[in-house]
Amino acid sequence: MYGWIWRHLPGNAWVRAFISLVLALAVVYVLFQYVFPWAEPLLPFNDVTVDQ
Repeated sequence: MYGWIWRHLPGNAWVRAFISLVLALAVVYVLFQYVFPWAEPLLPFNDVTVDQ
């Protein structure tokens, strides 16, 4: 998959590396801004069974 993406990016190796970095940062941004807040209430991390 990564090879396919690398072959389809325009430019030389430096341009491809920069575009890859921008794409990776965009994916991280979308995950933290939209996906993780949406999924957080669905995850059982706050279901504590230990009493005080």
